[in-house]
Amino acid sequence: MDPFMQAALEEARQGLAEGGIPIGSVLVLDGRIVGRGHNRRVQQGSAVLHAEMDCLENAGRLKAGDYRRAVLYTTLSPCDMCSGAVLLYKIPKIVIGENQTFQGPEDYLRTRGVELEIQYDPACIRLMREFIQANPGLWNEDIGEK
Repeated sequence: MDPFMQAALEEARQGLAEGGIPIGSVLVLDGRIVGRGHNRRVQQGSAVLHAEMDCLENAGRLKAGDYRRAVLYTTLSPCDMCSGAVLLYKIPKIVIGENQTFQGPEDYLRTRGVELEIQYDPACIRLMREFIQANPGLWNEDIGEK
């Protein structure tokens, strides 16, 4: 497995261990991780702390040019909110662990010039499938359903 996706998956597992939703993300700049995060909506009682948002927050304030050279790794296809942050900061590439259990606005991201690399990673798929099966109500809340 790609070491950056492995780091994102470690974040996802940490979120699950904390009682949250197992999605993780890392922001990579010039070949090194500058931010990492995981979904902490449950843990923090937050409406917006999806993994990608937590990762960007933990990266701190970066220069506009830094975002334009960065790659965002995420274990799951980003939702509308997280995709909006990618577009706002003009992050040119997202590496996605899987998009089978949930698919965000990937086509829209592509039309806006964002390169997407989908890895179809079995560990990411298994983690989300098991979580969704065990916690359908919490999952639906996270994606704004029901």
